[in-house]
Amino acid sequence: MRQVRQEVTKVTWPTRKETSTTTILVFVMVFVAAMFFFTVDQGLSWAVRFVLSLGA
Repeated sequence: MRQVRQEVTKVTWPTRKETSTTTILVFVMVFVAAMFFFTVDQGLSWAVRFVLSLGA
């Protein structure tokens, strides 16, 4: 138990500002990734529909 207490005292906890900044950055990156994958998905969907329409 003593070793656990010693290790916990070594932990550096982030400040409130660091936590909020990191949280906002995570949300921004998730949004950017979602837009990227949406765009790629729409492009691939269009390409598949185009290829399939050639055989009709």
